[in-house]
Amino acid sequence: MGSFFGFSERGTNMRTEVIAGLTTFMTMAYIIFVNPSILATEGTGLPISGVFFATCVAAAAACIAMGVFANFPVALASGLGLNAIVAFTLILGIGLSWQEAMAVVILEGILVFLLVLTNLREAVMNAIPMSMKFAIAVGIGLFIAFIGLKNGGIVVQDPATYLALGDITQGPVLLAVFGLILTLALVAREVRGGILAGIVITGAVGMVFGVIPLPDAFVSFDFDTSTIGGGILALPDVLQITLIPIIFALFMTDFFDTMGTVIAVGQEGRLLDENGRPPKLKRILLVDSLGAMGGGAAGASSVTSYIESGSGVAEGGRTGMTSVVVGLLFLLALPFAPLIGVFGGAVPIPGPGEGAEDIFVSPVTAPALIVVGFLMMTAVRFIAWDELDEAIPAFLTILTLPLTFNIAYGIGFGFISYVLIKLVKGKPGDVHILLYITAALFALVFVATPYIS
Repeated sequence: MGSFFGFSERGTNMRTEVIAGLTTFMTMAYIIFVNPSILATEGTGLPISGVFFATCVAAAAACIAMGVFANFPVALASGLGLNAIVAFTLILGIGLSWQEAMAVVILEGILVFLLVLTNLREAVMNAIPMSMKFAIAVGIGLFIAFIGLKNGGIVVQDPATYLALGDITQGPVLLAVFGLILTLALVAREVRGGILAGIVITGAVGMVFGVIPLPDAFVSFDFDTSTIGGGILALPDVLQITLIPIIFALFMTDFFDTMGTVIAVGQEGRLLDENGRPPKLKRILLVDSLGAMGGGAAGASSVTSYIESGSGVAEGGRTGMTSVVVGLLFLLALPFAPLIGVFGGAVPIPGPGEGAEDIFVSPVTAPALIVVGFLMMTAVRFIAWDELDEAIPAFLTILTLPLTFNIAYGIGFGFISYVLIKLVKGKPGDVHILLYITAALFALVFVATPYIS
């Protein structure tokens, strides 16, 4: 085992790798609660238990493949932001079935896979300016935080002011507020696995006070495999021109997030060469792209590399054995589907206004979304706010992405404004040809949407 993974060459051993894998899993295991909560949002048609099974299986397969094939200590699971695109843009936004939405994810994975095989990744990397990459991360962070506020009942719809403060006297909303304070405190104190601990403690408190129901069983080996393969069967239905911008938006979010994560984790583990490249980069990117396809095929949304892998590397993880351990732990989580279903499930509270219908909230996982949103939007500090031709498109991206409740639209506003401002300032050479093409595609979508929706 040691010779296969090269323990001695990288200065590690089996004990260290196992501890590193456990550490990484603890810091990212919140996804087994949060992914079903997002993808199984009311109206998507996806079952919580099915998404949970798909999340664990797809993550396990990708992590083990990363460890064995690429020998790199980065773990993978369904990507936050990517799952929000699937649930709120593809399914609830433009009305695709969940099978068709997963088929779009598969196509995005195929696109990344082909780019890696043909060595075009550098060209794609150069196409998107750094300010836009950071702005997209910030915008998605705000979007996820907003979903958390909504799912917790902390923010509700209001016919006069569009949004308003929810009724915090309701038990589920109080539970969400408690969970948010608890999780923020754990994260502020840099408790390892703080987000996961926040979910578990909030769920336990909710059960004790009867805010959420007790599970019928804590362990079950009756797995829900209903989402497996749905995306594959729907592939012929999504081969349409109108979905190209959405596929590209998914691709861009996935591709660049992966590159940043891999470089950051490699730097933390001192695994980069003199050119800042990790070992076996092509294999790493191939596994990541296959993870996207596998996640779509399983019904778990796109599976991508996790920045939380840095926590395991900080504990000494240096080889793919760390990733293998994470994958095995995802498999060990499978029997706990009944508990995940209760933690990620929705409970009713009275809607705002007299005679309003009940609204459903997910108070246990909502705080985790808000905190994850905060962590994602910290990239705002890297945007060059003193350079207006970079800052204005970044601002429009950050502003419109959560307010249109559509990640692709936010990216589209950013791309179009970036191209226009660069042209106005007489800097057409600053814009990559691929960005011109993408901005034009987004403009066509914005113009055509009223006629095709």
